[in-house]
Amino acid sequence: MRLSGKVALITGGAGGLGACQARLFAGEGAAVAIADLRGGAAEQLATEIESGGGRSIHMRLDVADEASWAEAVGATVRRLGRPTVLVQNAGIYVRDSISTATLEQWETVMAVNSRGVFLGTRAVVPHMVEAGGGSIVNVSSTSGIVGSRISAAYNPSKAAVRVFTKSTAIQYASSNIRANSIHPGPTETEMLDLVYPTAEVRKQRELEVPLGRFASALDVAYAALFLASEESSYVTGAELVLDGGLTAQ
Repeated sequence: MRLSGKVALITGGAGGLGACQARLFAGEGAAVAIADLRGGAAEQLATEIESGGGRSIHMRLDVADEASWAEAVGATVRRLGRPTVLVQNAGIYVRDSISTATLEQWETVMAVNSRGVFLGTRAVVPHMVEAGGGSIVNVSSTSGIVGSRISAAYNPSKAAVRVFTKSTAIQYASSNIRANSIHPGPTETEMLDLVYPTAEVRKQRELEVPLGRFASALDVAYAALFLASEESSYVTGAELVLDGGLTAQ
């Protein structure tokens, strides 16, 4: 059991990447707190994990809201124990350009994708310190490394996650807290339909990937599992790119 004895709080945990991580982590022995705006889906997944012999709770979480974070972390501590793993998936995508994007769109994307990671880190770190250490896994994107013709806010918001993760790693290394970022390329989740609205555009992009396919949610979940486990005990401040070779070209 690679995560035996660990308590993992997973944002965006009710679907897509987060749900896949929750199932995988529970199977590896972690107690899992599933946090998402989609309360019904989070409850259903927590029930599924419990029915399979795992430990899980669910809560509604607005990652952009400080009070919501306090409630979610408090519930995790009371019911499962201090979180020693934090995986931050929650994010939104808006297809726009610099000339057409509104200030409201910019601020909404930044609030969820960037502010949410800051608030989550700040809420969980004191508990990790008390627990003697932990691992923070922030899900950024290859969009946090390169620019885009079809997005004004998304790429900068994910780039902020990338560098904030490195700052977290430096600031909390002495407390045995590791922080790393994952950078998936196009991944088979609901968000893919927003990025590639037609089958033709999607197929064209898929053909550009050297490995010939998009990532699965499980591909990303296994990367998160590695970074959450003690197998990566000497890895901090790193960025793990999962794009089938797309950005290597």
